[in-house]
Amino acid sequence: MKQRDLQLMQEIGLTYWQVRNPAFYPEMEVPSIDLPESCQVLFVCNEDLDEHDRWLFGKILSSMKLTPEQALCLPPSAIEQIREHHLVWCWVAGCESAHPAGCQLLTSVSLKQMHTQPASKKALWQQICSYDT
Repeated sequence: MKQRDLQLMQEIGLTYWQVRNPAFYPEMEVPSIDLPESCQVLFVCNEDLDEHDRWLFGKILSSMKLTPEQALCLPPSAIEQIREHHLVWCWVAGCESAHPAGCQLLTSVSLKQMHTQPASKKALWQQICSYDT
């Protein structure tokens, strides 16, 4: 990809992209993702978060003494491309996914389901607390 294209994508806020049919580009190098040092939580999900989901996500991060600026959301297909990271947590929500080595793993239902399932919030909280002991 040309530098100009990369710059345009960055200007409109696209930090991750994926070729849908990589078989058409056998010479293409699979991109790697280096997470910024400020990223402490990787949130892995297949769904786009609406305003209500982002609110719940922020509340959960707050309970972990983290901010949304310390989190990054990626689809499961991007996990294998992560190279450099300083993650403390990897939270896989509503999907199956591998996770980067060297971080604490949390699993839960999707945030959309969590709104109506108090037991799922409790189960997530118990996972978070289990790492404190």
